[in-house]
Amino acid sequence: MTAVVLFQPEIPPNTGNVIRLCANTGCELHLVEPLGFRWEDRSLKRAGLDYHEFARVVRHPDWPACKQLLAGRRRFAITTRGGTRFDQPTFRSDDVLVFGRETSGLPTEVMAEFAAEQRLRLPMLSGQRSLNLSNAVAVMVFEVWRQGGFADGT
Repeated sequence: MTAVVLFQPEIPPNTGNVIRLCANTGCELHLVEPLGFRWEDRSLKRAGLDYHEFARVVRHPDWPACKQLLAGRRRFAITTRGGTRFDQPTFRSDDVLVFGRETSGLPTEVMAEFAAEQRLRLPMLSGQRSLNLSNAVAVMVFEVWRQGGFADGT
């Protein structure tokens, strides 16, 4: 099962949207604390609708704890600073997709843990800064799932 990691997410509706996406695609969601919002936030619940019960969500106190739980799996950082286009790797169903904060992305020390070919970028028009986090997650999840033939999808 593909793992989506949100590193210290800041905007509750984005995380809620990702919860719903993971519930509908069979991905597991890992949240690296600290979160930029309270877990009980109304906008988080509203964005996730009633999908919270269908998604596997794991909260980690920090990045080392998240890495430890996901050890042995290939990890990809999704970043505007990536040199490899998102559709170039051949993904496996147990790969890990790591996304940074909405306002600042992944910290330099975390980014340094990823080889250049594991730093993926989504194409955008020249001069644009970034995509919305939940949209970027959706693009990546569906690319991994597409490459796997949409296994278990209807």
